[in-house]
Amino acid sequence: SIPGAPDPAETPGGPQALAPAPGSAVAPAPTPEEPVRTREELLAELDNLTGLTAVKAEIHRQTAVLRMEKLRAEAGLAKPTITRHLVFVGNPGTGKTTVARLVSGIYRALGLLSKGQLVEVDRSELVAGYLGQTAMKTAEVVATAIGGVLFIDEAYSLAGDQYGEEAIDTLVKEMEDHRNDLVVVVAGYPKPMGEFIGANPGLASRFRTNLTFADYTDDELVEIFRRM
Repeated sequence: SIPGAPDPAETPGGPQALAPAPGSAVAPAPTPEEPVRTREELLAELDNLTGLTAVKAEIHRQTAVLRMEKLRAEAGLAKPTITRHLVFVGNPGTGKTTVARLVSGIYRALGLLSKGQLVEVDRSELVAGYLGQTAMKTAEVVATAIGGVLFIDEAYSLAGDQYGEEAIDTLVKEMEDHRNDLVVVVAGYPKPMGEFIGANPGLASRFRTNLTFADYTDDELVEIFRRM
């Protein structure tokens, strides 16, 4: 031992501190909370994505409009009712999920969502095997997304049968019940998505903003590869 050094068995960080008494409960270490990112940081990350020029411009526009709506509400001024739900159309692999995750963070930074999480689902996670069960299953999924964004990929697959229609009806009701703390993004190929939204009045009245994700050019694909 080193002369003058404290006995490790008597110090708070010594061996005795590492060995709890038999039968004693050890409290788990607290999980550090992820820091809330600012609107500016999230928009900068959006702008740093390869391509997606039109999508970036529309997200910036939506952010400005929704921020102004919130400021007017806080000032007690009249404000228009602006739907926050979005339609993402485009082929697979064009960045729809990535942008949806950034949108959830931006809306949280604006104070429009309480948590800002992204819950990604498809038909199989909304529809059950029997009529009546689908409504419960869809409501349970929506409950996990409250406070954030529910991202439904290939949403048009819900159309065309009783089970899917039950999921849609439940979704529309949940969107109305939680309109102040839930954003839904539906995504898929352009043509079937247009038919899907247009065929249901409840969806058409809530999804008024369409973002088109164009296929990447050869040069953009090379840039993505270089970044990776």
